[in-house]
Amino acid sequence: MSRIIVQWVHRKNINMKILCFGSLNLDYVYGVDHFVMPAETLAASSLSIHPGGKGLNQSIALARAGADVYHGGCCGQGGKALRTLLENNGVNVTYLKDVDAPQGSAVIQVTPDGENCILIAAGSNACVSEGQIREALSAFEEGDYLLLQNEINNNALLVSKAHEKGMRIILNPSPYNEKLNDVDFSKLSWLFVNETEAKQITGSDDPETVWKIIHERYPSLSFLLTLGEEGSHAWKQENGTIIHHYEKALHVSVIDTTGAGDTYTGFFVSSLMKELPLDVCMKTASAAAALSVTRPGAADSIPSLKEAENALHE
Repeated sequence: MSRIIVQWVHRKNINMKILCFGSLNLDYVYGVDHFVMPAETLAASSLSIHPGGKGLNQSIALARAGADVYHGGCCGQGGKALRTLLENNGVNVTYLKDVDAPQGSAVIQVTPDGENCILIAAGSNACVSEGQIREALSAFEEGDYLLLQNEINNNALLVSKAHEKGMRIILNPSPYNEKLNDVDFSKLSWLFVNETEAKQITGSDDPETVWKIIHERYPSLSFLLTLGEEGSHAWKQENGTIIHHYEKALHVSVIDTTGAGDTYTGFFVSSLMKELPLDVCMKTASAAAALSVTRPGAADSIPSLKEAENALHE
């Protein structure tokens, strides 16, 4: 009997799909002694160009964590290598459209202690059309997942149409800005934020207070709060009850924090899709994120599932 149950769950997880509809960027990463100040001209100690964009990062993290992931978005001029990178990592790019606009890009300053600040130019990421959204969503069903960030246009329409289909919608509202005012958060299944976004949304930096405010506003929402080296909290709605778990961060030598949050997101969501317990989802995601900060770059730094699992047992 137990063998039949295991096989049934495994088959169910294989059939579940996720559409990560988001940005692709070329990341220009500058090594600096400190973040550049107003009116200052600062000589960088190094320059490297990496694939990035929160959408691309999260799609690759999902794929490396074992999810059946499709990427929706727009590929601009100069972005062919980004499409190839997604394909080489096992991401389905059927709904990644070529557009006549410069490829989205980011300028990233990284200090010796691994902290970063980022300037984004939307470019091709602002070219998502209603027709493209309808075409992409037509391939997904009730119970499938939609993962969004805030580096593309038309997120409000994506949320509305995916909700009509009964998809499970996860929003990582990064960067948090006025574009999100049009998004109906009550239609989301999960909201993923870091400490900065939590304070922007609620005005508080205390995890319990943040959760209380979010839960009062959106009673059916599950919520993930990542705090960098301070760990992460999650509150999950399950069968009419709320499960809370706090997970400590793994302590590692930091080289570059760029993409760590996206790595956590991809591994956490992949575990959710496998219907693993909340604490297991968070442990695996925390291990993957910890490994990512020991490596330079964003997408380049994302580990495999085996690496993350091995890190948990070291």
